[in-house]
Amino acid sequence: MDKTSGAALRLVLGDQLSPQLSSLEGAAPGDLILIAEVIEEATYVRHHKKKIAFLFAAMRHFAEELRQAGHRVRYVKLDDPANAGSLRGEVARALEEEPGLARLILTKPGEWRLLQDMERWCDLFSVPVELRDDTRFIVPLKAFAEWAKGRKQLRMEYFYRDVRRQTGLLMDGDQPAGGQWNYDAENRKRLPKSLVPPPRYLPPADEVTRGVIQLVETRFPDHFGDLEPWVFATTREGAEAARDHFIQEILPGFGDWQDAMAKGEPWMWHSLLSVYLNCGLLDPLDVCRRAEAEWRAGRAPLNAAEGFIRQIIGWREYVRGIYWMQMPGYAGMNALGAHRALPEFYWTGETDMRCMAEAIGQTKRHAYAHHIQRLMVTGNFALLAGIDPWAVNEWYLLVYADAYEWVELPNTHGMALHADGGLMASKPYAASGNYINKMSDYCGSCAYSVRNRTGPDACPFNFLYWDFMDRNLERFRSNPRMAIICKAAAQIPNQEMREMRLAAEQFLDKIGAVEPVSEQIPKT
Repeated sequence: MDKTSGAALRLVLGDQLSPQLSSLEGAAPGDLILIAEVIEEATYVRHHKKKIAFLFAAMRHFAEELRQAGHRVRYVKLDDPANAGSLRGEVARALEEEPGLARLILTKPGEWRLLQDMERWCDLFSVPVELRDDTRFIVPLKAFAEWAKGRKQLRMEYFYRDVRRQTGLLMDGDQPAGGQWNYDAENRKRLPKSLVPPPRYLPPADEVTRGVIQLVETRFPDHFGDLEPWVFATTREGAEAARDHFIQEILPGFGDWQDAMAKGEPWMWHSLLSVYLNCGLLDPLDVCRRAEAEWRAGRAPLNAAEGFIRQIIGWREYVRGIYWMQMPGYAGMNALGAHRALPEFYWTGETDMRCMAEAIGQTKRHAYAHHIQRLMVTGNFALLAGIDPWAVNEWYLLVYADAYEWVELPNTHGMALHADGGLMASKPYAASGNYINKMSDYCGSCAYSVRNRTGPDACPFNFLYWDFMDRNLERFRSNPRMAIICKAAAQIPNQEMREMRLAAEQFLDKIGAVEPVSEQIPKT
């Protein structure tokens, strides 16, 4: 049968809410677009309630957007009595119940487990299956593989520079705007006590979203997280309003304060746009060009525009390339031999460590934490404590509304945990309490003393840091970027190091981070 003839069933996933989606390209009047809320996708990990509600509401709005554009849409709600419970089941049901469908068109998903399943669909269904590349990213996967080919080390900075040249973003001819590629050194300022983060665009839930919130509360009562307060737009119009508010009102301060943290301030100067970018409500290149335009118009400083654009065309594109190039083996890496259990306070936020309580508490409330909280607080603790990567990766995947495996796994596994042995980052992002004290006001109201690394009130990040360094000293000695800290670790008196090692062991046992985890990563 000719794969290009006959009416098509076109499947759209919950993170593919883009009119320009490749599976929608060439849609004809007789075609049928399928969007389905299924229990399998909501529970393969126990996703945050707010994440599920956001996606279901955004999916329902997108279905209406497609109908208004003249498309024929089959939308399956979670509480439909006939709901098959899986994407595969809903495709089979649509092909059976809808007459005249002669082919199935899909856009490749963002997770390995789904791609593996979909690649078998051609053997399961009686119609031809066309699996198209996801063209919503700036760098195609084949281009990333070509860039990576033959390189001894992969480093985001060099990839980022090539994407700048490719797109022309922040370029003056063949040179970077301002004469340098990266202004990260200017973006590490601690928030002054007198400076208050600006108000944010946090739209209330509309009628559709309210209905979904009630559904999620009923169907997923034991999932992690709070549904209120509501903070996300669920329409394209709302996502664009959030984009415009950030670009016009917040971006100018983003550069200076992007690494800062403060009590009771979950948003700071961060964009809050990743949730919309990663589900398809915003276009990444369009967002970057708008940020560049603000700088060129003199309304935002270069360090702010560059830092924001680097997060999207640099890190976002880079981690996607790493994910698809390294899977499925990447998820099973555990270079540091970490096997401790995830402490219970990652679910409750109930801990005397003020920084952890703040980061986990806002994650529970909002399904959001900014990148420094994820990397240098919750991620840093998991690294120092030797928490099993499988448990940490699952936690990050389910607690954040913007998390899909293609973006979550390399950031957590590679950046936060160094579980890939340095493939993502040239050194582990390990830090003592001193870093957190430098970049936040958390330590001033903490039960522990950030000045102490031994004794009953010593900051756990301090003795865990030196315990981590001592455990891995031989591994890190050969890394030039770790030379200074390895030398410092070797100079700590033996008695003090023994005290810190014992304090670390006792603390980890006390919080339930026992070793080893009985069930390790499932075989892929």
